[in-house]
Amino acid sequence: MTVIKAQNAVKEYVRKGETVYALRGVDLEIKAGEFTAIVGPSGSGKSTFLRLAGCLDTLTGGTLLVDGEDTGTLKSGELDILHRKKISFIFQNLKLNPELSAEENITHPLSLLGMSRKEIKERCTSALADVGLERKAKCLPGEMTASQRQRLAIARALAKVRRAKKPVIILADEPTSHQGSAMGREILKLMLELNKTEGATFVFSTHDRKIMDNARRIIYMRDGQIESDELK
Repeated sequence: MTVIKAQNAVKEYVRKGETVYALRGVDLEIKAGEFTAIVGPSGSGKSTFLRLAGCLDTLTGGTLLVDGEDTGTLKSGELDILHRKKISFIFQNLKLNPELSAEENITHPLSLLGMSRKEIKERCTSALADVGLERKAKCLPGEMTASQRQRLAIARALAKVRRAKKPVIILADEPTSHQGSAMGREILKLMLELNKTEGATFVFSTHDRKIMDNARRIIYMRDGQIESDELK
């Protein structure tokens, strides 16, 4: 089953009167249950593709389908709903609400999905424990280290996955960049487990060799195009 399908995907921006192409005619399919790494130098289009696949931005040209829905035909509110129901996004800049505690940063998005209070509490408690933050539940992001804030962002995304309706798509932009080697390995182990037990689809934008070594597919991008696409 294909969960993400890009055909001749183009994304351009205008900066200082000049057109800059972030994606240049990308064709790419991601199947349900993949554990895929998108790699390449800074500015290659990795993060742009994730944002488009996550319904956080729209194409300039071409088509992009997420779980069979053509994102180019959806209004802003419809894209928000698709993102909320189908996608967990781990942002490189985290996107945590500084005025909410760690547990509130997790429970608030879950409340928008119509879950019961009991299930929200269970998912939040489990997710915080998964990333070693159970003692930080009442802390604000500003009271946490950079590593802890990144783990909180990961916990927020993972909380949507367990027992979720399929398909579940996790898009992760440099998810281990602030982690030491030991915690990075633990987070990767958790993601591999969720990929296996929950069938969650993982697509990473990364420079982390540990993620690349464990990915079953590596897509190399440069200058907004796919240079290679390799299955292990």
